[in-house]
Amino acid sequence: MLSDKLSAYMGFAAKAGALQTGYNTSLLLIKRRKVRLLIVAEDASDNTKKKMTQKCASNNVECRIFGTKESLSHVTGKKESSVFILTDRNFSKIIREEIDRIQSEREVFL
Repeated sequence: MLSDKLSAYMGFAAKAGALQTGYNTSLLLIKRRKVRLLIVAEDASDNTKKKMTQKCASNNVECRIFGTKESLSHVTGKKESSVFILTDRNFSKIIREEIDRIQSEREVFL
């Protein structure tokens, strides 16, 4: 589940033009070295998750598997997608920290 903070940050990033979506867009932006953080939805196909994490690792791009396609698309106002790309350093830092905080809290409950 997305926190209110994370929802707000993702929405701000989308409105500021610092958030893109889509598998092909992500490949293009990774190639151009524009990606600061890549988020793959937890309900994306296994193949998409595998390819994106490998592509990020080989290009030194931070990647998180988090949220659902529906919840991430809703807060960003974008069409339903599995891959979300942040291109701004400041937005990516604060969103990455919030995702990490949520995931660490989840681990405590498991």
